Amino acid sequence: METSDGSLQIDFILLGFSDRPQLEPINFHLLYGVVFICFMVTLVGNSTIIIVSYLDPQLHTPMYFFLSNLSLLKLGYTNSIIPQMLANLWGPNKAITYVGCFLQFFFALVFAATETLLLTVMAYDRYAAVCQPLHYTVIMHPRLCQKMGLICWLGGLRSAITVCSGVFTLPRCGQQELDSFICETPALMKLACAHTREIQIAIFVFGFVFLLPPISLIFISYRVTTQAVMRMHSAATWRKILTTCGSHLTVVVLFFVPAIYTYMTPQNTTSQEEGKFFTLFYTIITPSHNPLIHTLRNKDVETAIKKILLIKTSVKL
Repeated sequence: METSDGSLQIDFILLGFSDRPQLEPINFHLLYGVVFICFMVTLVGNSTIIIVSYLDPQLHTPMYFFLSNLSLLKLGYTNSIIPQMLANLWGPNKAITYVGCFLQFFFALVFAATETLLLTVMAYDRYAAVCQPLHYTVIMHPRLCQKMGLICWLGGLRSAITVCSGVFTLPRCGQQELDSFICETPALMKLACAHTREIQIAIFVFGFVFLLPPISLIFISYRVTTQAVMRMHSAATWRKILTTCGSHLTVVVLFFVPAIYTYMTPQNTTSQEEGKFFTLFYTIITPSHNPLIHTLRNKDVETAIKKILLIKTSVKL
């Protein structure tokens, strides 16, 4: 593709969900509808969590500070991927520019890497709340929470810069067809026409550092937290803690299992269909489930939403 000044505009062609793109129009309405609904649920649900946590003073706690950051990550991750996906599903043009592919890859990686660190910090917050209740406000003071949140974001940014500098400098020898519906590491690596062993090792190390230690720390903290909960005699407190911790643990499982499969499993041992299924899962399903998991059984958020709606109704009257 040649631009007006004669320079070469490099595009990638996204092959989509099927190895036979001509079959996609058959399931177009169902596929587009599912993606669009998940997109709207993600936007509305996560935005609601952020707004409610900001407006209700009772939710100005470390837990909801980190939950707001998690919702912001989900919004950023979704908006970096799904709009392009919907555009490709809508029309026959499956192309994405080199710059667009790079930006999608970079920002998605920033948000995903930041989330691994943030989920670990959230597990520590739950541990401190349950196991050190008398010292919780001293341990998790606002300044420390802000510093931990900033470290998570900077860690995600640094990891994205490192991986992008490796993946996008590989020679492609004119290959443009990405066997995926987004610009992601496995699909981009397959386009390289040079030895990629070193970069594969680097990505494996990246996956190890950002996935295995965090999830190990999360489960260790929950093991200690569970032991503390079992010693409690108040059934109401016991149920409240389990609900809160259970919501976080559900998000952890939904996020880490597909991520570990994608980045820690050798590419030559996985099929393309399995890879696309897990990619579809963590790009569409997981972000849309975050607000549902944290609000459906969360009385504090439900109460805050009702309070805000009641105030707005009273003002109008």
